[in-house]
Amino acid sequence: MEVSVGEMRKSVIWVAAYLATAIATGESWAACQNTGSFDSWLRQFKQEAVAQGVSPQVVSSALDGITFDQSVINSDRGQSVFAQSFITFVDRLVSKNRMDRGKQLLGKYKAYFDRAQREFGVPGPVIVAFWGLETDFGGNLGNKQTLRSLATLAYDCRRPEKFREELLAALKIIERGDLKPEQMRGPWAGEMGQTQFLASTYLKYAVDYDGDGRRDLINSVPDVIGSTANYLNALGWKANQPWLQEVRVPGNMPWHESDLHVSHPRSQWVKWGVKPIGNASLPADSLQASLVLPMGRRGPAFLAYDNFRVYTEWNESLIYSLTAGYFATRLAGAPPLTRGDAPAALGLAEGRQLQQALVQRGYDVGKIDGIIGAKTRAAVKDVQLKLGLPADGYPTAELLSQLR
Repeated sequence: MEVSVGEMRKSVIWVAAYLATAIATGESWAACQNTGSFDSWLRQFKQEAVAQGVSPQVVSSALDGITFDQSVINSDRGQSVFAQSFITFVDRLVSKNRMDRGKQLLGKYKAYFDRAQREFGVPGPVIVAFWGLETDFGGNLGNKQTLRSLATLAYDCRRPEKFREELLAALKIIERGDLKPEQMRGPWAGEMGQTQFLASTYLKYAVDYDGDGRRDLINSVPDVIGSTANYLNALGWKANQPWLQEVRVPGNMPWHESDLHVSHPRSQWVKWGVKPIGNASLPADSLQASLVLPMGRRGPAFLAYDNFRVYTEWNESLIYSLTAGYFATRLAGAPPLTRGDAPAALGLAEGRQLQQALVQRGYDVGKIDGIIGAKTRAAVKDVQLKLGLPADGYPTAELLSQLR
């Protein structure tokens, strides 16, 4: 079985959306101290759940005998984040086997993908790419007791309100008849199903696509397809619109215009000499797009359209979002990635040195952790402009040397 994002959460890279938020906001990783017993907390939560409309029978069947899971807290506190380049991430996750499997599933479940596109506007390749990255098409769902994980995190002092909401949503899923408590198994953070929905997302957006009266995102592929499309539609997906397109950029580009938060009509990108990979031409129209350079001006380049913002809503990690978007374009018929000759990405130690040098020059980079997030990229771009360097926002060893 291939490595999935779920598996990489455990050992290689942390890409869950809530952690990306923590990184972006500089949340402290220092362990807070829990007070009071878990059993006392659980008794109070059971009363709260009943007050919120969950039947006492469901509360009892789901939570009686649930115990605190220290391994969940250890995972939450101790996850390591490793610096990886976009190409490294793509090579690991968008493999030939996963491409072949994705195409096979597009054919096998064509009727459901066609239905999902008619009803929600989301193309099949977009759904399949998330499906493949999150759980290797259902092959790696995780094996922890979801209710125990959610109860542990809801009791824990770090983010109790978030996970109280998720635990309550999980109980309502049981109350609705979609899943039984023993069916709820997944990663340590409580996601469920073949596209890894949080319980609150499951409760709100899961749909019954196979007509059996249940919304089963663990065992029913039709439900997975319809529910994923419904959720993406709710995040703002626009039907019949592109999401990501690999392009070639000229050497004299105004590099400071390359940013996910900078948007221009395609007519402007055409004027600057941006061209799609292959023989097709880029329409000089008013459709807005951003130029994204995940490895700087010498690496792969993409035009990210409005639909790409749905990817960053699904997961705030830019590398994950680009990988998922690229995977979907490949499944839709786009050619393989143009690799370029970008300099190697900075490791965590070098990243910390870079951030320290930027802070000394008055920049706010958030937490000094070696992770090149949005604040660090913005500071890199500004200092590149001041040094007269191509302002592509990509930190290199050469830039670090100049800053030293």
